[in-house]
Formats: sequence, structure tokens, C-alpha cells
Amino acid sequence: MRTILVATFLTLCMTAAAQTASRPFKAQLYNEEYKVTMRINFYEQDITIPGQELFGQMAGYLSKEGTSYCWLVVEANIDSHDSDSPHATLIMSNDYGSEDFKAELTAKGDTAYVLRHLGGSVLKVPNNGKWQKLPKIIELKRKNKR
Repeated sequence: MRTILVATFLTLCMTAAAQTASRPFKAQLYNEEYKVTMRINFYEQDITIPGQELFGQMAGYLSKEGTSYCWLVVEANIDSHDSDSPHATLIMSNDYGSEDFKAELTAKGDTAYVLRHLGGSVLKVPNNGKWQKLPKIIELKRKNKR
């Protein structure tokens, strides 16, 4: 009986790891330095922003800890899914709809991601009553495996 339980547990763990690896663009990502979170699901595009449900379901968003301000992922195209570094091209807009930019999100292994600003408006978030410009390249870590 114990052997069956251990085998079942290992199988479940391996299945969860395989799903994470095969679906890198369904995750919650975080950058500690800038205190930004990026929640994404480029497959089902079923992410709803807490407190801002009027936007409906979308591919994801980037938000600043402690604020309601966010950047919406209004378009997400997975460019490369099977390579060692899968990547997607994004169009992101602020929650007012007044600014937008193009970016690329690249998965580097199971837990590391890179968000690269490609053009358009400056990526900025509120920070202590002022706007904080974020760098053109931000490293993110997977917050939890889903």
C-alpha cells in the first residue's frame, strides 16, 4: 500500500512539473525589486483583474503592489512554444486606455522570465505618490506553480 501511495505521489508531481513546462505562459510572476506582479494565462485568456471586473477576462495584467493601477495584456501571441526559451509578443495598455506599448515575455527555464519593452509608451507604475519608470528589461520569477 505504501509503495502505491509513493508511486501515485511521484506521478502527480511529475505530471504537475510537465504541465508547468508545457504551459509556461500560465503563471503568476513577481519582481521583488519593483514590487510588481504579472498574472498571465495566454492560453485560455481567462484572467480577471480583482476590483476591476468591468474589463472582463483577458490574457493577463501587470500591477504594482499596494495600488489598483495596472497594465492590461490586451493581446498576447505565443511566438515560440517548443524552444528552450519560449516567448510571446504582447500589446499592453494602461487601465485608462491612454497609453500602450509592445513587449516580449520570454520564459527562461521553469521559474525565470524576462519582460522586454519593445516600443510605445513608457512602462511606469505609481510609487509613493509619484510615477516610477521601470527599466526596458525586467526579470520576473514565478510566484507559485499552478
